[in-house]
Amino acid sequence: MAIIEPINQEIGEINTGKKYPASLRFWHWVNVIVLFGSLFTVLINATLFDHAQRSFVKTALMNAGAPVSDKQAGAVTHGLEDQVWGIHIYFGYALATLFLFRLIAEFFLPAAQRISPKIKKAYLAYFILKKEREAAKHELVVKGLYLVFYILLAIMVVTGLLLAFEDYTGIPRNMNHSIKEFHGFCMYLILGFIFIHLAGIFLAERKDGKGIVSDMINGG
Repeated sequence: MAIIEPINQEIGEINTGKKYPASLRFWHWVNVIVLFGSLFTVLINATLFDHAQRSFVKTALMNAGAPVSDKQAGAVTHGLEDQVWGIHIYFGYALATLFLFRLIAEFFLPAAQRISPKIKKAYLAYFILKKEREAAKHELVVKGLYLVFYILLAIMVVTGLLLAFEDYTGIPRNMNHSIKEFHGFCMYLILGFIFIHLAGIFLAERKDGKGIVSDMINGG
């Protein structure tokens, strides 16, 4: 598990620590809020407004003196579900905006703080120079996971926008269904990344990476 721990030390630098620019910290924490908000809407619809809840809605309405059919109860549940999906879509717009912000911010970061040069530096240290190989290997794995996360975010943004504007894209219904399934599948992969990321931070805070959360808040 140590291989997934983020470190707050750059390769080849002694006791300098890592610096996190304000733009990256802003993106990180707002992205956390948006991602968890989006996932929360999915959780609500998956638990409170799934098909199994129709009988509950029907019973509740009948107890209130409003006799309804199964079809009517289903319509109520579906309407509530649509309301939550509407909120989910707004979270999706926010996620797309943040992703664009992250892409633009990458070009304005110092070269040493961009993800591509960091991966290149770790690659050279591990495979070419063969110096600090343990730290370089660790950096390659961690930055590789971040790169996968960014790719997943890109997929989520693109597929989410296609679904949000499905009435205007002209994409066939069966293809939209496949896009929706793939969108949901990527969500589970992002959940996996979040779990790995949190586990790595927890381990790092207990070892050499102590203070990494604080650094992501105040810049290091």
